[in-house]
Amino acid sequence: MNPSQILLLPGWQNSGPGHWQTEWERLHGYQRVQQHDWMRPLRGDWSARLEEVVADAPGEVVLAAHSLGCILTAWWAAHTRHAHKVRGALLVAPGDVERPDLAVQVPGWAPIARQVLPFPAVLVGSQDDPYCSFERAQTLAGAWGARFVDSGPRGHINADSDLGDWPEGHALLRALMNKD
Repeated sequence: MNPSQILLLPGWQNSGPGHWQTEWERLHGYQRVQQHDWMRPLRGDWSARLEEVVADAPGEVVLAAHSLGCILTAWWAAHTRHAHKVRGALLVAPGDVERPDLAVQVPGWAPIARQVLPFPAVLVGSQDDPYCSFERAQTLAGAWGARFVDSGPRGHINADSDLGDWPEGHALLRALMNKD
Protein backbone atom coordinates (compact mmCIF):
# COMPACT_ATOMS: atom_id res chain seq x y z
CA MET A 1 0.00 0.00 0.00
CA ASN A 2 1.02 3.59 -0.58
CA PRO A 3 2.11 5.25 2.70
CA SER A 4 -0.49 8.01 2.22
CA GLN A 5 -3.18 5.36 2.49
CA ILE A 6 -2.25 4.71 6.13
CA LEU A 7 -4.26 7.17 8.18
CA LEU A 8 -3.04 8.06 11.67
CA LEU A 9 -5.86 9.00 14.04
CA PRO A 10 -4.41 10.63 17.17
CA GLY A 11 -6.42 11.14 20.30
CA TRP A 12 -7.19 14.15 22.45
CA GLN A 13 -4.36 16.73 22.36
CA ASN A 14 -2.80 15.06 19.27
CA SER A 15 0.33 12.87 19.32
CA GLY A 16 3.47 14.85 19.98
CA PRO A 17 7.22 14.19 19.81
CA GLY A 18 8.26 10.69 20.83
CA HIS A 19 4.81 9.20 20.18
CA TRP A 20 4.79 6.13 17.92
CA GLN A 21 2.27 7.82 15.58
CA THR A 22 4.64 10.76 15.11
CA GLU A 23 7.52 8.34 14.53
CA TRP A 24 5.52 6.40 11.94
CA GLU A 25 4.59 9.63 10.16
CA ARG A 26 8.27 10.66 10.06
CA LEU A 27 9.71 7.25 9.15
CA HIS A 28 7.06 5.87 6.81
CA GLY A 29 5.23 8.93 5.46
CA TYR A 30 1.85 7.93 6.86
CA GLN A 31 -0.85 10.61 6.82
CA ARG A 32 -2.02 12.15 10.10
CA VAL A 33 -5.70 13.11 9.94
CA GLN A 34 -5.55 16.71 11.14
CA GLN A 35 -8.43 17.84 13.31
CA HIS A 36 -9.66 21.40 13.73
CA ASP A 37 -9.31 21.48 17.51
CA TRP A 38 -7.11 18.97 19.33
CA MET A 39 -7.82 20.46 22.76
CA ARG A 40 -11.63 20.60 22.61
CA PRO A 41 -12.57 17.66 20.39
CA LEU A 42 -16.10 17.55 19.04
CA ARG A 43 -17.25 14.10 17.94
CA GLY A 44 -19.25 15.44 15.00
CA ASP A 45 -16.39 17.59 13.72
CA TRP A 46 -13.83 14.80 14.08
CA SER A 47 -16.17 12.30 12.37
CA ALA A 48 -16.83 14.71 9.49
CA ARG A 49 -13.10 15.24 9.00
CA LEU A 50 -12.42 11.47 8.95
CA GLU A 51 -15.31 11.01 6.51
CA GLU A 52 -13.81 13.64 4.21
CA VAL A 53 -10.31 12.11 4.26
CA VAL A 54 -11.53 8.55 3.65
CA ALA A 55 -13.95 9.65 0.91
CA ASP A 56 -11.13 11.54 -0.85
CA ALA A 57 -8.66 8.65 -0.62
CA PRO A 58 -7.95 7.20 -4.08
CA GLY A 59 -8.20 3.61 -2.82
CA GLU A 60 -8.30 1.53 0.32
CA VAL A 61 -6.99 2.88 3.61
CA VAL A 62 -5.79 1.38 6.88
CA LEU A 63 -6.49 3.25 10.11
CA ALA A 64 -3.97 3.46 12.96
CA ALA A 65 -5.84 4.98 15.89
CA HIS A 66 -4.75 5.90 19.40
CA SER A 67 -6.90 6.69 22.45
CA LEU A 68 -9.80 8.95 21.43
CA GLY A 69 -8.98 8.02 17.83
CA CYS A 70 -10.23 4.50 18.63
CA ILE A 71 -13.53 5.88 19.91
CA LEU A 72 -13.73 8.05 16.78
CA THR A 73 -13.15 4.99 14.57
CA ALA A 74 -16.06 3.08 16.14
CA TRP A 75 -18.42 6.07 15.98
CA TRP A 76 -17.45 6.91 12.39
CA ALA A 77 -17.80 3.27 11.28
CA ALA A 78 -21.37 3.20 12.61
CA HIS A 79 -22.36 6.18 10.44
CA THR A 80 -20.20 6.22 7.31
CA ARG A 81 -21.01 5.22 3.75
CA HIS A 82 -17.29 4.61 3.13
CA ALA A 83 -16.47 1.72 5.48
CA HIS A 84 -15.86 -0.46 2.39
CA LYS A 85 -12.70 1.61 1.75
CA VAL A 86 -11.14 0.54 5.07
CA ARG A 87 -8.89 -2.51 4.76
CA GLY A 88 -8.38 -2.70 8.52
CA ALA A 89 -7.85 -0.75 11.73
CA LEU A 90 -5.21 -0.87 14.44
CA LEU A 91 -6.87 0.43 17.62
CA VAL A 92 -4.39 1.25 20.38
CA ALA A 93 -5.23 2.11 24.00
CA PRO A 94 -8.83 3.31 23.63
CA GLY A 95 -9.81 6.03 26.06
CA ASP A 96 -12.83 5.10 28.17
CA VAL A 97 -14.89 8.27 27.59
CA GLU A 98 -17.75 6.79 29.61
CA ARG A 99 -15.70 7.05 32.81
CA PRO A 100 -16.92 10.10 34.74
CA ASP A 101 -13.46 11.69 35.01
CA LEU A 102 -12.86 11.42 31.25
CA ALA A 103 -16.42 12.33 30.27
CA VAL A 104 -15.84 15.72 31.92
CA GLN A 105 -12.56 16.25 30.03
CA VAL A 106 -13.92 15.25 26.61
CA PRO A 107 -17.69 15.84 26.76
CA GLY A 108 -19.99 14.61 24.02
CA TRP A 109 -18.13 11.40 23.21
CA ALA A 110 -20.29 9.02 25.26
CA PRO A 111 -21.83 6.62 24.70
CA ILE A 112 -19.15 4.61 22.93
CA ALA A 113 -20.43 2.96 19.75
CA ARG A 114 -20.38 -0.80 20.32
CA GLN A 115 -21.27 -2.37 16.98
CA VAL A 116 -19.05 -4.91 15.26
CA LEU A 117 -16.75 -2.98 12.94
CA PRO A 118 -17.33 -3.62 9.23
CA PHE A 119 -13.60 -4.20 8.64
CA PRO A 120 -10.87 -6.29 10.32
CA ALA A 121 -9.48 -4.73 13.49
CA VAL A 122 -6.86 -5.37 16.14
CA LEU A 123 -7.14 -3.69 19.54
CA VAL A 124 -3.97 -3.35 21.60
CA GLY A 125 -4.59 -2.87 25.31
CA SER A 126 -2.26 -2.21 28.22
CA GLN A 127 -2.49 -3.85 31.64
CA ASP A 128 -1.92 -0.50 33.39
CA ASP A 129 -3.51 2.11 31.11
CA PRO A 130 -4.63 5.03 33.30
CA TYR A 131 -7.39 5.95 30.79
CA CYS A 132 -8.96 2.53 30.22
CA SER A 133 -8.89 -0.57 32.39
CA PHE A 134 -7.53 -3.76 30.86
CA GLU A 135 -10.93 -5.44 31.27
CA ARG A 136 -12.71 -2.52 29.59
CA ALA A 137 -10.29 -2.66 26.64
CA GLN A 138 -11.05 -6.38 26.27
CA THR A 139 -14.79 -5.65 26.41
CA LEU A 140 -14.48 -3.01 23.68
CA ALA A 141 -12.46 -5.39 21.51
CA GLY A 142 -15.24 -7.97 21.85
CA ALA A 143 -17.97 -5.45 21.02
CA TRP A 144 -16.07 -4.23 17.97
CA GLY A 145 -15.18 -7.74 16.77
CA ALA A 146 -11.49 -6.88 17.07
CA ARG A 147 -8.69 -9.29 17.88
CA PHE A 148 -7.30 -8.34 21.29
CA VAL A 149 -3.54 -8.04 21.86
CA ASP A 150 -2.17 -7.73 25.40
CA SER A 151 0.78 -5.32 25.31
CA GLY A 152 1.65 -5.95 28.95
CA PRO A 153 2.18 -3.02 31.34
CA ARG A 154 2.75 -0.20 28.84
CA GLY A 155 0.70 2.64 30.35
CA HIS A 156 -1.29 4.52 27.71
CA ILE A 157 0.95 3.16 24.92
CA ASN A 158 2.10 6.68 24.08
CA ALA A 159 5.29 8.78 24.24
CA ASP A 160 5.49 8.23 28.03
CA SER A 161 5.72 4.47 27.35
CA ASP A 162 9.15 4.91 25.69
CA LEU A 163 8.22 2.76 22.69
CA GLY A 164 10.19 4.70 20.07
CA ASP A 165 8.83 3.72 16.67
CA TRP A 166 7.13 0.69 18.32
CA PRO A 167 8.13 -2.16 15.98
CA GLU A 168 5.63 -4.61 17.57
CA GLY A 169 2.76 -2.25 16.78
CA HIS A 170 4.06 -1.66 13.28
CA ALA A 171 4.12 -5.42 12.67
CA LEU A 172 0.42 -5.55 13.63
CA LEU A 173 -0.29 -2.67 11.25
CA ARG A 174 1.63 -4.34 8.42
CA ALA A 175 -0.41 -7.54 8.91
CA LEU A 176 -3.61 -5.49 8.49
CA MET A 177 -2.14 -3.77 5.41
CA ASN A 178 -1.46 -7.14 3.80
CA LYS A 179 -4.81 -8.80 4.58
CA ASP A 180 -6.58 -10.18 1.55
